[in-house]
Amino acid sequence: MVSERGLQVLRAIVQDYVATHEPVGSKSIVERHAFGVSAATIRNDMAQLEDEELIAAPHTSSGRVPTDKGYRVFVDHLADIRPLSPAQRSAITDFLGDPGDLDDLLARTVRVLSQLTGQVAIVQYPSFARANVTHVELVAIAPARMLIVLVTDTGRVSQRIAALTAPLEDEDLPALRARLAALIVGHSVREAADRVEAFRAAGTAEAVGVDAALLSLCHVVAEELDEFRQDRLLMAGAANLARRESDFRGSIYPLLEAIEEQVTLLRLMGEMVADTQGLAASIGRENDPWGLGEASVVTSDYETSGAVARVGVLGPTRMDYPSNLASARAVARYLSRLLDEDENRR
Repeated sequence: MVSERGLQVLRAIVQDYVATHEPVGSKSIVERHAFGVSAATIRNDMAQLEDEELIAAPHTSSGRVPTDKGYRVFVDHLADIRPLSPAQRSAITDFLGDPGDLDDLLARTVRVLSQLTGQVAIVQYPSFARANVTHVELVAIAPARMLIVLVTDTGRVSQRIAALTAPLEDEDLPALRARLAALIVGHSVREAADRVEAFRAAGTAEAVGVDAALLSLCHVVAEELDEFRQDRLLMAGAANLARRESDFRGSIYPLLEAIEEQVTLLRLMGEMVADTQGLAASIGRENDPWGLGEASVVTSDYETSGAVARVGVLGPTRMDYPSNLASARAVARYLSRLLDEDENRR
């Protein structure tokens, strides 16, 4: 059982090691932190921390560095998450202000979070399975080519081009739009997808005119609605992994592969358990099941239309957890506020 002073010594070791990248000794702790005890007493506390496998000596007669278990205890005993500076908050407000649509907002989100933390920033798209299709628009761009625009009540906007089996007369366009709208508008993404599939299953190869055009459009709409239902991530700052390569004990290639494939990170983020503030951290060896034992991920929940998703950062275990958690929380809160305001306007 670690004493209260032992936890304070662990906190000092984590903070100093993150700041200096050098193993931390008892003498430097006495010099940098006002414990009011001798270096010998600090050495005894450090010995207890080492017995508990919270710190380790990377070299003989060197100082100590936190272990993955030590980082976990440090994060679990954070008294509070320090607020961002006014300049950091202003940067978030300026960077995320007046987005074009949800895709643009989330792209800005990961860029500003990567800049604030110097890590790889990740944002999970909210689940659109429960979103409702609120509008569909068709624009003829050629006699047999149609632009389909779909809009949901979560702010998702998609544009796809569909090729028709035969040219459509201009006077048939309003009827085609009305029939497609009747099929999907006002229904959830899941329900709309089911209705489109049922219509396609009932269609025939002999369909002509508006019926044939609607079947062609439904093929593209079905693909788009299916994509709406899939979990997605946006990321920024992958180059930061290369800049911090010395912070990793092994290769960074598994991390790069995880970033490229996304599925691994989606599964990991889905398993992370948030605290009462919506904050979560998965540290070092806790990520072994996903092949990411060299990294840590910290996230904060954000909300839109009743759905909860996550935004956070991925980086080495030697990261500034309080600062990264604070940045993720601040960005998540501002993101939730923007999405709520947008929903109220609709």
